[in-house]
Amino acid sequence: MGVVIGETSEIGDDCLLYQGVTLGGTGNEKGKRHPTLGNRVVVGTGAKILGSIRIGDDVKVGAGSVVVHPVPDKSTVIGIPGRVVRTRDSSNGVLEHGKLPDPEGQAIDELKQRVADLETQLRFLAERLELETIRKP
Repeated sequence: MGVVIGETSEIGDDCLLYQGVTLGGTGNEKGKRHPTLGNRVVVGTGAKILGSIRIGDDVKVGAGSVVVHPVPDKSTVIGIPGRVVRTRDSSNGVLEHGKLPDPEGQAIDELKQRVADLETQLRFLAERLELETIRKP
C-alpha cells in the first residue's frame, strides 16, 4: 500500500505519513489543487487529505480520516469527514501519535457499562419477584 502525493502538495518539516496516505485533489481545479502540510504533522494510516487546503503545524490526522477542510495549528482531526476533536494550547515538541482520541471506543465502553447496570437491576427485580411469589400462599 503506497503513499500518494499530488503534484502541487507541499509538505513541511518533520512530517510523518503512514502507509496508504493520499494527499490529493478534489476535481478539476487549476493551479494549486493539493494540500499543504505544516511542520510536525502526523498523518495516520489510510488517511486522505483532499483539496487545496492547509493543515496547520503540529496537527495529528487520525487513521482512515478524510480531511476536506483546513485544520488549525496544534489540532487533532479524525473521522469522515474530518473534524477537529482536540486543540492543544502548547506543544512540548513530542508527537504522541499513538494516543489519538477514540470516540467510538468511548461510546462502546459507555454502552457496556449501561448494559451491566441494567443487568444488575434486572437481577434485583427477578430476586424480588421470586421472594414475593414464595411468600404468597
